[in-house]
Amino acid sequence: MPHPWPAIDVQPSAPAPDPEELQGVVLAALDDCSVTAVLELPSGWRFFFNNPGARDRAVRIVGERWPNALSATAVDVPDEDWARRSQDNLGAIRVGRVTIAPPCAPEAGASPPPGLAVIIQPSMGFGTGHHATTRLCTALLQQLDLAGRTVLDIGTGSGVLALVASRLGADAVLGVDDDPDALESARENLQLNDVTGGIELREADFRTLPAQPVDGVTANLTGALLVRGAAHVLSTLAPGGSLILSGITLEEELDVRARFDPELRLASRLEEDGWVGLRYESTTI
Repeated sequence: MPHPWPAIDVQPSAPAPDPEELQGVVLAALDDCSVTAVLELPSGWRFFFNNPGARDRAVRIVGERWPNALSATAVDVPDEDWARRSQDNLGAIRVGRVTIAPPCAPEAGASPPPGLAVIIQPSMGFGTGHHATTRLCTALLQQLDLAGRTVLDIGTGSGVLALVASRLGADAVLGVDDDPDALESARENLQLNDVTGGIELREADFRTLPAQPVDGVTANLTGALLVRGAAHVLSTLAPGGSLILSGITLEEELDVRARFDPELRLASRLEEDGWVGLRYESTTI
């Protein structure tokens, strides 16, 4: 049964010179509050959370950190209203060879290149394909030869990157998330894409996963969480494997790279709208 989602509306007191950068800074500050989605408003953003307690902490953080520059107002948003507005505003996007579209988009019924179309139902799980970090990961995944490989998608959200990896030829994909509502969204998206095998979804904190290294890992989280969980992320990568990281703001990049550069070889770096995507290769065979 649909239920309201706790959220906050954040608005600058004056027009921001770089709204994308400010959004990233606010998102990084709310890292411990487990933001599940961000919706752009005409003059600010709406940040969604798993529970009212996390939402209330976010209100306090914004008020304490930007008492004069930003306002934060708590709101409850019906799930069906969010999905309906999203479907009204979202169209299909193309990232390299991959087309990502909501079910209602005309492109969802068209004929993109075989096997490279991914249908995503707008929901509260991160990842409709329209956020820059998801696009960065989608582009970086296409730099890999995934045919017959195993892939772990950490923080799978709506399952979009797990689906992209599968479409690109991965033999087995495990999508992990500690948010049961996001996984419910991911299951719906697997059905929309007629996926009957090859992708497993698991509710878990990635830092508790048993040591079962895979050929490829995607982790579209936040810079702060990547820094804290670097050892666990690295432990999931098999020798000779590839690691894709995003959810990283420009301000967080140096801290993230300080944890991963000594262990892996940086093979590719992409940047979009103040966000960074990194592709690493294991040098141990």
